[in-house]
Amino acid sequence: MAISDQELRQRLELLRQEHRDLDDAITALMESGSHDQLRAARLKKRKLHLRDRIIQIENQLIPDIIA
Repeated sequence: MAISDQELRQRLELLRQEHRDLDDAITALMESGSHDQLRAARLKKRKLHLRDRIIQIENQLIPDIIA
């Protein structure tokens, strides 16, 4: 079953929001003076995974151009 462009756009927006939320969480963790490096590393890894997924969906939404 193919996913519609509208569904991809909705999923993309949710991923972008989660990415921003993780960025805020990482910033807050660093500013709190907490030196929980393991937690920060996990958040950063999750953020990178989200970024990869965002790029993948964006690429699906861009129509193929015949050169």
